[in-house]
Amino acid sequence: MVNQKYLDKAEVLIEALPYIQRFNRKIVVIKYGGSAMLDEELKRNVIKDAVLLKLVGFKPIIVHGGGKEISRWVGKVGMEPRFVNGLRVTDKDTMEIAEMVLAKVNKELVTLVESLGVQAVGVSGKDGGLLQCKKKLSKGEDIGYVGEITKVNPKILQDLLERDFLPIVFPIGFDENFDSYNINADDAACAIAEAVNAEKLAFLSDIEGVYRDASDPSTLISELGVDEAEQLITDGTVGGGMIPKLKNCIDAIEHGVNRVHILDGRIPHSLLLEIFTNKGIGTAILKDDGEKYYNEHA
Repeated sequence: MVNQKYLDKAEVLIEALPYIQRFNRKIVVIKYGGSAMLDEELKRNVIKDAVLLKLVGFKPIIVHGGGKEISRWVGKVGMEPRFVNGLRVTDKDTMEIAEMVLAKVNKELVTLVESLGVQAVGVSGKDGGLLQCKKKLSKGEDIGYVGEITKVNPKILQDLLERDFLPIVFPIGFDENFDSYNINADDAACAIAEAVNAEKLAFLSDIEGVYRDASDPSTLISELGVDEAEQLITDGTVGGGMIPKLKNCIDAIEHGVNRVHILDGRIPHSLLLEIFTNKGIGTAILKDDGEKYYNEHA
């Protein structure tokens, strides 16, 4: 008798097959952030997932932040991180640190991908004029060198994908005067996904997904249409940091991204579980007339 463990492995591969076929040669943008960036084992799992997607025929692009690491280095040099309305105030010195730290994190991720046998290239939003921006105000207040994206020029990413590289992007852009700006990584991932006509956009963070009741884990929503997502914001079901995340998801769908996933990066291989299994483990936001995998296969 064949060991059940091996039969289960075969089942997993069979379940993944239609998804591999469906998304072959399609672009998937992965926004990587949160605790999964700080824990070495989780970091390796996320990068393994991205490498696997690449090797089975997807075209992944990783967009990463590094807020916690920036705060750590700002503290190391004796500066106090300041926040206004939840956004980091970025003066000239903080901007310099942010760019250095993000570049360092970026090359660590490039090295990790390369160590797993896939060619990667790290780029900032400055390279090839990828992310052009203007100063972002927070409720009318100046918060320094924090950028709001005005234009995305995806040519550098398209060229890298065409040459079979895995691009890894950190969100530093410039304005019309070529001053550097730190850009929110969620915003950058969303804008890049729209510009490259990504099939999927996945947000990896420290939340499991969208809940109907934040205090009850059993109310996790597997799939949401755009209208439903907007309703959750309007009626106050979701609040806090989930509101800008959901708004980004809605914006991406309305600009041509087929499906957006909100995932908990603290769960090992959450990216693979969401993309390659029928039910998934996070929340998927799709067009109102989009195909509902979960309902189909439940």
